[in-house]
Amino acid sequence: MVARRSPSGGAAAPALSVGFLLTNNFTLTALSSFVDALRLAADEGDGSRPIRCRWRVLGNPGVAVASSCGIKITPDSDHDISGLDYLVIVGGLLHRGPQIDARTLACLHAAAAAGVPLVGVCTGSFVLCRGGLMQHRRCCVSWYHYRDFVEEFPDLEPVADQLYVEDRDRITCSGGAGVVDLAAFLIERHLGRAAAIKAMHILQVDKARPAGQSQPPPMLGGDVLDERVRRAMLLMEQHLTDPLAVEDIARRLAVSTRQFERLFHAATAMSPNRFYRLLRLRYGLWMLKTTQRSVTNVALEAGFSDCAHFSRQFRDVFGINPSQARKDGDAAMLRSGIPPRSSAAPDGPADRRFFD
Repeated sequence: MVARRSPSGGAAAPALSVGFLLTNNFTLTALSSFVDALRLAADEGDGSRPIRCRWRVLGNPGVAVASSCGIKITPDSDHDISGLDYLVIVGGLLHRGPQIDARTLACLHAAAAAGVPLVGVCTGSFVLCRGGLMQHRRCCVSWYHYRDFVEEFPDLEPVADQLYVEDRDRITCSGGAGVVDLAAFLIERHLGRAAAIKAMHILQVDKARPAGQSQPPPMLGGDVLDERVRRAMLLMEQHLTDPLAVEDIARRLAVSTRQFERLFHAATAMSPNRFYRLLRLRYGLWMLKTTQRSVTNVALEAGFSDCAHFSRQFRDVFGINPSQARKDGDAAMLRSGIPPRSSAAPDGPADRRFFD
């Protein structure tokens, strides 16, 4: 797509115009990554002139907004949405007081009413949901904030195994490096593939990743390269309390159960069921050490049918029972990667690789 003519018939208007709204304690990386991709696509070389792209920070004039790292940004425009192709709400820290004020929320609703697509990056998705702007839409969230999202919005559909999700006139992005991929996607849509590639190359990014690529998995240990196994791990992480059957996970990955088990074993040297069980036990250990919940409550929260089953599995893996784990301060004994004491246990020697 080339630059469009201005309504007055004068100089060409930019092909892509983006407005940014900043939440209190917003993530500076999310804003700077998005803007840098736009500026590099907007001009020849790295001239940074807003020729093919235009961007501006909306907000209360003269009132600086502090990022999560303390650097402050002062808006350069009032809540004026005219001429925007997208309005981006940049989120950040969740639990540091109100994220936005009434004027910012009103700006989001005005943009939605005017048909301007809304984009939530990082925890900007939470702002859109809290504002009632994500009804009947899929919403991308970081795996890190998945549980926060489920607890706050039980009726909405979170997606935590993709970089970003476009659902009609809403786009949500997990944040982090995925913001660059989203920016490249929009640049290619409005300015063409060459402009997107040019911006990525100057940023020293090999190529933009597609929306459907999975987010990097939580720090489970090990470096799994197989995309399907990585996504399976994310699904397991997201369903600790209500474990999925292996057959359900395989179906979500569009592979047969036997193929999934072979792929998983090849990547991790253990079965999916064993990995899942260790992951839930590690979660149970974390709750024992950081909360005052009863062992029975911890067992249920970790996806076990009863306390006896949880205690038996816990003792096999960690060498002590849950009550002892709560009292024992020996960190070496409680490392969540300790394999079962029995060397004859299936896949036992490989457990340390992923849970050390």
